Amino acid sequence: MAPFEIDLVQTSFDKVLPQANEAAAAFYRRLFELDPALRRIFHSDLGHQGKKLMHMLGIIVDNLHHPERFVPGIHALGRRHVEYGVRHDHYDTFRTALLWTLEHLLGEDWTFDMKRAWTAAFRFVATAMREATTTDADMELTPA
Repeated sequence: MAPFEIDLVQTSFDKVLPQANEAAAAFYRRLFELDPALRRIFHSDLGHQGKKLMHMLGIIVDNLHHPERFVPGIHALGRRHVEYGVRHDHYDTFRTALLWTLEHLLGEDWTFDMKRAWTAAFRFVATAMREATTTDADMELTPA
């Protein structure tokens, strides 16, 4: 990610933080609207789950200039998500719900450049999570 993209993600997230509970609730509402089957993956209280989501986003956003600080945790998170039943195609739904939530909460402050920056950040994190779940056998089956 370019430094200006990181700055856009960080400044926009700072605007969302005062609304963290609303952001998490809106995210999960939208996620389940997009794919109702995902609801069965979440066994814990969504309020608690939302706090975990916002905490993890905060760690990632705060450290985007130093991804080595959070990538090992993201790898572990990716492996746990497989155990929960998350498939690779679910990441697209997650991205759509996250971008919708940010746009919804930021309103007029949401810009095309922010969307591109958040998409780049999401792509980085999702790729790291997916890579952590790819086995050597999977790599051998992947066409070049």
